[in-house]
Amino acid sequence: MDSNATIQKNSMLLLFGIILIASNLRGAITAVGPLVGEIRIDTGLSNTFAGMLTTLPLLAFAAISPLAPKIARRFGTENTLFGGLLLLAAGILLRSAPSAGALIGGTMLIGFAIAVGNVLLPSLIKRDYAHRVGKITGLYTLAMCGFASLGSGLSVPLSEGLGLGWQLSLMSWALLAVLGILLWYPQVRPLPVSTEREQAAEQVNRSLWKSPLAWQVTLFMGLQSFGFFAAVSWLPELLHSRGLSPAAAGWMVSFMQIIGLPATFFVPVLAGRRPSQRRLVLALASVFFIGYAGLFWESATFVWLWVLLLGIGQGGSISLALTFLALRAQTPRAAAELSGMSQSLGYLLAASGPFLFGWLHDLTGGWTASLLVLVLSNVGLLAAGLGAGRDKKVS
Repeated sequence: MDSNATIQKNSMLLLFGIILIASNLRGAITAVGPLVGEIRIDTGLSNTFAGMLTTLPLLAFAAISPLAPKIARRFGTENTLFGGLLLLAAGILLRSAPSAGALIGGTMLIGFAIAVGNVLLPSLIKRDYAHRVGKITGLYTLAMCGFASLGSGLSVPLSEGLGLGWQLSLMSWALLAVLGILLWYPQVRPLPVSTEREQAAEQVNRSLWKSPLAWQVTLFMGLQSFGFFAAVSWLPELLHSRGLSPAAAGWMVSFMQIIGLPATFFVPVLAGRRPSQRRLVLALASVFFIGYAGLFWESATFVWLWVLLLGIGQGGSISLALTFLALRAQTPRAAAELSGMSQSLGYLLAASGPFLFGWLHDLTGGWTASLLVLVLSNVGLLAAGLGAGRDKKVS
């Protein structure tokens, strides 16, 4: 009885740890979008380079994602996730230091740290919750997106309402990282040793690059991230140009993410219950098309409706992309390698989103060209998702 109680306690502690790590995977980035104008004025950055503050973490995702499975095999998955939390706290503190170099350097460290959690959590879930992939993925994605919405909504009130300024507003996210460090520490393990496992993993890694299904999962991950990061970076500015105040525009982006939370949870649950997810892909792409079309209308009258639709699409597509990483892999090792591949190349594609959105706005003085890019990216999302949603496993 005592043994069963201990096992149950450890299982709950692991689940809480996973949820808390997930809570740290977006907020430190989405908090930047509503503060872009304030940061730009304070630092003298252009729209294009201000957009890089959201792009830099994505470039860090692309750089570290293929290395994360290798680091985890050397030091252990739990230990690597713990190191990622330490790096995240350090990056948040450095980003808030009063210098442009610290702003850039801290932003890169944040990207490196979050990439570790992005890649390794799907593998951990495949290993420890193989029969509950959809439900556990839904829970951790719900936590990730929920705190992402808080990042967008709380930035301006903390900066202007409480008079903290943008630096202390961004620094506040270190508190959540420290809480994650404390709760995850019991999961730290002795270092693993296995040469055969390394060789087998390298074979898995090489085979993925030849798999059309792996590439479709990768493109789906990249294109949904392209749209998400472009939106959280520039939608506040777009809505402000439609007549909303900066605070209202920030909360509208927060509303976009909050309203998508039910889809964030239920889409992976539904995906885990059926062999093919192609109908889910079609439904999400259709919601995106309507939402993007509405943003072309230069009026704030129905902006809440377009933002609501985008929120549902984004909430469902990110959780479905993460669910694909486990559903399309046969083993936890394959899930880690597929996660590394899809998030490396996927976020490299996504990194162009905020930069391209801001550059086109600077170039044309309007938002039409930027929104057209999002519509085209959704066409690609639909095509990749129909392939990734098939009832198959990567070779």
